Amino acid sequence: MNSTRTNKFIMAFLATVFVVMTTGILSDSLFHAPAPEKPGYIIEAAEGSGGGEAAPAKEEVSIATLLQSADPERGKNVFKRCAACHTAEKGGANKIGPHLWDVVNRPAASVEDFSYSAAMKEFGAAGNKWDFEHLNKFLTSPRGYIKGTAMGFAGDKKDNERADLIAYLRTLSDDPVPLPTVEAAPADAAPADSGEAAPAGNGEAAPAQEGVQPAEQAPASDTQQQGESAPASEQTPAPTQEQPAPAN
Repeated sequence: MNSTRTNKFIMAFLATVFVVMTTGILSDSLFHAPAPEKPGYIIEAAEGSGGGEAAPAKEEVSIATLLQSADPERGKNVFKRCAACHTAEKGGANKIGPHLWDVVNRPAASVEDFSYSAAMKEFGAAGNKWDFEHLNKFLTSPRGYIKGTAMGFAGDKKDNERADLIAYLRTLSDDPVPLPTVEAAPADAAPADSGEAAPAGNGEAAPAQEGVQPAEQAPASDTQQQGESAPASEQTPAPTQEQPAPAN
């Protein structure tokens, strides 16, 4: 009995394996998928009509414009990042960087008891001073603006923070430098208006010239009327001269 039951189990198992293998072989033959030459999936995407054109560059705002709304108190908080390397008070000592009292409009590399890098000395020897423009560009990217500077600050790319910081540095003086004036916008609007008005004037003059043509044709119509009436006047006396003849 046990051997018969065992044989049944074995036969059932073998039959199951046979069915599974047969099903796998048949499915592979019916649904054969060849292996791709390169592994991965091909994703088809429609090409954009832009042609890979670069995005328009961000318009640069002048430091003079930014300083009009800058806040020295906010700049004082920004300066906390600089306090490890610079002092701000009058008579302050040099640290890793030179003291920053009276720094605005100070000639570059001019603090006598500080050892500047060769790049900064060269920048100062060229007659540059730390005006608002130079401070703005230098604080945006110190190493990008002066190649070889020893300043470790990476820069501040935020216009408002940078303007606040410069506004605070301006206050570090007994006689702060006046804020720069914002240049007036170029007078491009006046030529543009005159250029637009010119076509309008020409457009109005054109109908006026066309209106003259009927006036020039008026004499021609009068002449034609006179020309047509002339034969009528010549034909009128002809019958009057011939009428007396039959009467005689």
